[in-house]
Amino acid sequence: MTAVTEPEISPRDLHPDVKPLWTAIILAGQRPEGDPMAVYCNVKYKALIPINGQTMLERVTRALLASPDVGNIVIMAQSPEDLQSGLAPDLAEHEGISFVESGDGIATSVHNVIGTAIAPWPVLVTTADNALLTAEILDSFFRSHNRQDVAVAVVERKTMLAAYPDARRTWLKFRGGAYSGANLFALHNEAAKPAVAFWSSVEKDRKKGWKIFARFGPWLLFRALSRTISFKGAMSDAGRRMTLKAEPIILPIAEAAIDVDKPDDLELVTGILERREG
Repeated sequence: MTAVTEPEISPRDLHPDVKPLWTAIILAGQRPEGDPMAVYCNVKYKALIPINGQTMLERVTRALLASPDVGNIVIMAQSPEDLQSGLAPDLAEHEGISFVESGDGIATSVHNVIGTAIAPWPVLVTTADNALLTAEILDSFFRSHNRQDVAVAVVERKTMLAAYPDARRTWLKFRGGAYSGANLFALHNEAAKPAVAFWSSVEKDRKKGWKIFARFGPWLLFRALSRTISFKGAMSDAGRRMTLKAEPIILPIAEAAIDVDKPDDLELVTGILERREG
């Protein structure tokens, strides 16, 4: 008589209301002509800049692995094999981490993989220069996510200046506050795809919020420029025009909005990590 092996049942099978794990995409590419910070640090790829003993890519990857809400991790770059060889062996060979070659545009590359077997829903997108990312920041983000089709993490200026009064960031100013991006983007389901396609068309203007809102007509642009609309209201309005629900997630952690774009950032991040890690 042949023994029948019962299929293994996970807690998520017993509790279908449990939220699925997120696929995390790390954007680790750079311009074909190279990146100024990579040149400054004398490394081939910006993602492999070392800070206090670990590369930025390694730090972001380990933070994601430490989150109980993250399942698989996708590292996306023009030369993924080079980044893989530059990682610690336990990460380079980790069964939950895959490496995908990106195309010409970041948004187009993301659009091509989200919702596929490579990056099943829901999807979290972050960047390799998000070197201060921690499980605490991720937990704050995921706990605040309420099944919005698209959600963008930001930090309010008063939160940043209370912790780092000399920090220089790019601020989006709206009624009720000014905000800086935290390099965390939630794409919850198929409805998010139009937003990614839209992002592809405005990628070159990502640092100029007014140009992005101008795409949604003069009224929303006027309200954004005159600060007669809140950030949440502006995102909600833009989302409705794409038939999706979009909202910002305001994080209470200043470090969430500090990435490494210039030498001053690298100095600040290095100091924070040295203090944090002794």
